[in-house]
Amino acid sequence: CQRSATPSTTASPSPATARASGSAAAPDARLVAQGDSIFKAISCARCHGATGEGSETGPSLVSGPWLHADGSLTSIAAIIVSGVPREALKGEGRTRAMGARGGPANLSDAQVQAVASYVFTISRAKR
Repeated sequence: CQRSATPSTTASPSPATARASGSAAAPDARLVAQGDSIFKAISCARCHGATGEGSETGPSLVSGPWLHADGSLTSIAAIIVSGVPREALKGEGRTRAMGARGGPANLSDAQVQAVASYVFTISRAKR
């Protein structure tokens, strides 16, 4: 990894960079709260559980290994945008595809970022 010769003192690390470096930088609390509301209002909670604990149809977002992302905010947002088709599902017994952008909810980019921020926040114990 190359570092610049003049480190910046004003920029804070992105959540993905923070995760990779082990620091605990968190997304904006208002964005996380909005993501929590969206997560519970649409199909996310049906498969992943109301608090992200997982169920028969969706893996835990709070413990265990990541199945379709690496745990960075960027990868969480990317999987929300693209979804997980049935043929790409990982984890024993999973048969329900994850719809792109929340399926019928068709989340906007801002809503995707809010949900990703919420999932990023609740998933800090995952490896």
